[in-house]
Amino acid sequence: MDEQEFTRLVREQKETIYTVCYMFSDNPDEVSDLFQETLVNLWRGFRKFRAESSIRTYVWRIALNTCINADAKKKRRQKHETPYDMRQLEPALFESDKAQTKQACMLHGRIKKLGFFDRAIVLLWLEDLSYEEIGAIVGISAKNVGVRLFRIKEELKKDNLNKNI
Repeated sequence: MDEQEFTRLVREQKETIYTVCYMFSDNPDEVSDLFQETLVNLWRGFRKFRAESSIRTYVWRIALNTCINADAKKKRRQKHETPYDMRQLEPALFESDKAQTKQACMLHGRIKKLGFFDRAIVLLWLEDLSYEEIGAIVGISAKNVGVRLFRIKEELKKDNLNKNI
């Protein structure tokens, strides 16, 4: 892959990469670092891409693995997360009414409480990927994706009920 092809790939998949990075970090600087690290990993690994899946699936998998590995390193160093105002990340996403902003923040907060694997599945589902595509990215069967999503939704509902009590 030459630089032009890689630049085109990044332009086409930039939103996917940022989506994963934003979901796996609370710090805008860290999001930028994760994005850059994902690009490096894509550049290094693209020669090994066998086209057994779509390029989008490949990018999702690289981005997820990059974020998961970065979190594991962060935990080993025992750094604490820094709280942030989500509106600083993507102002255009939060320009609508305040109720939507509050709902988006609540949803983001609940999803952040999930483990990495479940968080990845929810993130992919929210991106309207099929169960087959999600399974290919995270390495489980489509049927298992459905079961896990059902359990995750139940857990999120339970969390919502507990907050209302």
